[in-house]
Amino acid sequence: MKQIMSLVGRVIYFLIGWRLEPLPPYFSSKHVIIGFPHTSNMDTVRAFTGFRIIRRTGHIMIKKEWFFWPVSFFLKAIGGIPVKRGASQGVVEQMVEIFKTRNEFLLAIVPEGTRKKVQTIKTGFWHIAKAANVSIICWYLDNENKTARWLAEIIPGEDKIEDLIRIRDIYEKAGYRFPLDVTLSSPENSSRS
Repeated sequence: MKQIMSLVGRVIYFLIGWRLEPLPPYFSSKHVIIGFPHTSNMDTVRAFTGFRIIRRTGHIMIKKEWFFWPVSFFLKAIGGIPVKRGASQGVVEQMVEIFKTRNEFLLAIVPEGTRKKVQTIKTGFWHIAKAANVSIICWYLDNENKTARWLAEIIPGEDKIEDLIRIRDIYEKAGYRFPLDVTLSSPENSSRS
């Protein structure tokens, strides 16, 4: 089935004129994968199609309230993970627990959190990766060259701001600059729904 879905994904990329770079050597079974930019719904289509091409499942966080029949069937099929926003165990802790219990888990997060222009990115992805002891992979949807690119792997250090500056510089070198005012962001705000 994965082989068929990979072929379907390749056909979709071909039809829309996009290509996906080969997986980098640092890609493994557990990562937090961040993606920039997030400007249209097609970004989500390209991202999920890309995961099918590489025969992996990218997971996204979705409010638990959306997981009701029959919607839950579709959400789980695309890799949706139910998140309890108001739970005593926060979003970061919920994701860390999943990382601990699974052999393979690729958590895809859009730090902009919306398709609108933002003043700051949300930094929950860093907190999740740090607490789960997994690396962050920087994925770039290069609209100009119609290429989904793997830019780098970041292993969270002790200084969040320093890591965010490194990540910003990686994307800027690739041709995209995002806002870095991290003082307004919090780990609880990193999930999308």
